[in-house]
Amino acid sequence: MSSGTPDPSLTARTPRFTADFSSTEQWVAGRSWAYPGGGPTNPGDNKLDHLVPDAEYSRGGTFRATLRSDGYWNTGLLTTEGSPGEFTVRTGDVLETGVRLPTETGAWPAIWTWLDGGNEVDVFEYHPDNPHLLELSNRVRGSERYYTDQEIRPGARVGLRVEFRSRTVVWWVNGRRVFADGRGVGRDWRAHLIVNLSVCAGRYHPAPQPGVTAMSYGVDYLRVYGARS
Repeated sequence: MSSGTPDPSLTARTPRFTADFSSTEQWVAGRSWAYPGGGPTNPGDNKLDHLVPDAEYSRGGTFRATLRSDGYWNTGLLTTEGSPGEFTVRTGDVLETGVRLPTETGAWPAIWTWLDGGNEVDVFEYHPDNPHLLELSNRVRGSERYYTDQEIRPGARVGLRVEFRSRTVVWWVNGRRVFADGRGVGRDWRAHLIVNLSVCAGRYHPAPQPGVTAMSYGVDYLRVYGARS
């Protein structure tokens, strides 16, 4: 399954959320309480981010970062937290998305969930210095998988699907079931969505190379399907 092709098992169902990144009803840009004080910076998490609400950094589905004169990077982030729609993912939902991975060292793209200081499940994280590896994490109940595949590489388009079940979270990559954590999120779990591009400060992954002043990654689509009736 390519990143632009819906999973056949879901096509007969109507999504309860289809991302329109330009929508101010669905998304808030440049602010998240997952960052201290709502942002704009988060150096304690080894990030060079300086969140900005500028539409050019996120609203077209391409998440960008550009170097600032103070050493931080203006970065794009969208969240459903605090938006008029206040959408949350819930136990039993299935999230499906297609992304184009960045190529620049120091880029740190992610799609994840967050609510009130926790409830975090990472649909994916990626670092081009580990070119064939995706990080898949359930931080609600402490499980993770470093999934490696030659199809994962800088600039590649990747299809992802995550099933948020009460007793197990299941990840699919390019149509293949790659990880079922056996932990789940519990019966009453819910969380907002965050889509963003961070920039590494160098502690865990290399910071951007000298002379690099811009980076980006793309999200082709993002849909959430409710639990089957």
